[in-house]
Amino acid sequence: MPLKIISSFLMLFICAISFSQEATEIYLFDLIKTDDNFTLTNPINISENEGYDNQPSFTDDGTSILFTSIRDGQTDIAIYDFEFGFRSWLTNTKGNEYSPASIPKKKKNFSCIRLDEDDSQLLYKYSYKNKEPEVLLPSLQVGYYIWFDNKTIISFVLGDTQTLQVSHFKCGIRYPIQQNIGRSFQKIPNTNLISFISKSHETPEIYSLDPLNSNSTYITDPLEGSEDLTWTPDGSILMAKDAKIFKFKPHKDENWKEISIESDLPIKNITRLTVSPDGTKIAIVVDE
Repeated sequence: MPLKIISSFLMLFICAISFSQEATEIYLFDLIKTDDNFTLTNPINISENEGYDNQPSFTDDGTSILFTSIRDGQTDIAIYDFEFGFRSWLTNTKGNEYSPASIPKKKKNFSCIRLDEDDSQLLYKYSYKNKEPEVLLPSLQVGYYIWFDNKTIISFVLGDTQTLQVSHFKCGIRYPIQQNIGRSFQKIPNTNLISFISKSHETPEIYSLDPLNSNSTYITDPLEGSEDLTWTPDGSILMAKDAKIFKFKPHKDENWKEISIESDLPIKNITRLTVSPDGTKIAIVVDE
């Protein structure tokens, strides 16, 4: 089979894995810090939508959550406002939008990946005021991404070889920094580092990485079978396994510690999770 056809099949396979639409819901909890651990309490279902609701992301001011939600057979971006306790839709295109995120220092805009009818999978900048979307990385098929700062995007790029790449708008440069990683890579609070899960070894490992020079440092092993992690402002990692959440603080904890979840809800199979900028709230994705 020609290499080009193999590459096309591989890309479609990765897209299917990345954006598989299981029925999920998003819950918002208060995140209470104790002496050496955390407690989750006061859950709110912020999606309340049948089908796929996923990929929550706090806005930079911490007052709202952007997330992917399905309606009329396709995915759009929605927002939930804490103060008023309601959600509204932000996108309504022919494409499917995923992975929304605030753009640092750009209060009027957010970004998301759009999968269009021509199978292009590009990263776009959207306006909260319904202006025409703008492609941010025209030549890259993006699977996942984070904003390192307001001029730098780190993205998981699909292709013959899947790579983690740095794109710097001000300098107009782009370069790869890692291969064979998991879907969860995050900026580590109060540092100039990111974290990623390496799949280059016999078992997965969590590393920190400097995007400027590609220097990486081993942190710990992730929970077995878990893909997603997030960081708290105090430098702790949170990961979920089944219906439980665990915490690990580098240079302090020797093992993962289970977090208390105060809820009577039938929560099961927690996957993605994210913590608010001030560390007082956490959003989690669970099976519907």
